[in-house]
Amino acid sequence: MHLLALTSMAVRPALADLAPLLPPVRFEAAGGVETARRIRDGASADLAVLAADALAALHAEGLTEAPRPLWDSETVAAVPADAPPAALESVDDLRTLLTTARAVAHSTGPSGTALRALVARLGLADRVHLVQAPPGTPAGSLLADGRADLAFQQHSELTGLPGVRVLGPLPGDTAVTSTFAAAVLTASTRPGPARALLDLLASDAAAPAALARGMRPHVPR
Repeated sequence: MHLLALTSMAVRPALADLAPLLPPVRFEAAGGVETARRIRDGASADLAVLAADALAALHAEGLTEAPRPLWDSETVAAVPADAPPAALESVDDLRTLLTTARAVAHSTGPSGTALRALVARLGLADRVHLVQAPPGTPAGSLLADGRADLAFQQHSELTGLPGVRVLGPLPGDTAVTSTFAAAVLTASTRPGPARALLDLLASDAAAPAALARGMRPHVPR
C-alpha cells in the first residue's frame, strides 16, 4: 500500500527525482494554498511537504505532527528565453527590471507574498504591474505565453521551464529565501512508515536531488 504525500509545486521536481530512493509513495502536488486547504478539509494523506510557515500553521491547528525543515530555496528572477540580456547584480538593477517590465508574474505561494512585500518596501507599488499566476501554475508559464515579461518564483519551479531564462537570485538585502518542511499528518493511518519517509527526505541521501533542483539542505539560522 502506497503512502500519500501532499506537496507544493515547488518541491515536486526534487521529490520526483528522489522517487527511486524512497519506499512506495504517491506524491500529489498542487499550489501550497490549495494543498493546505485540502488538509484542513480532512484529506486522507500521510505526509505534507510545504512552505515551513504553512506547515507551522497546520501544526498549530493540530493537523500535523511537528514539522521538520528540509530545504531552503531562493526566489529567482526570470525573463523570456529570447529576451535581451539584463543585469541583476544590484538593487538598482532590480528596480530597473521591475519598473520597465510590462507585467511581472508571481505565484500564489511564499515567493509571491514576499515579492509583493518587497515591491512595497522599495516604494514601487504604484509603478509595477503585478500579475498572479493561477494556483498550481508556474509563474514562468506567463513568460512563455507572453502574459508577462518578468517573473519571480522558486528556483526549482523555473529551472528547465521551456521558453524561460533564469537571471539569478535577487541581489543584496532584497534576497528572498523560503524554507520547505515536511510533517506527518495527524490523520495518517500509517504514521510509522510516514515518519520513516520523513527521515529519508531529511537525510544526506536526499541532498543531491534538492541541490540539482535549485534548493539546498536547510541550515538553521
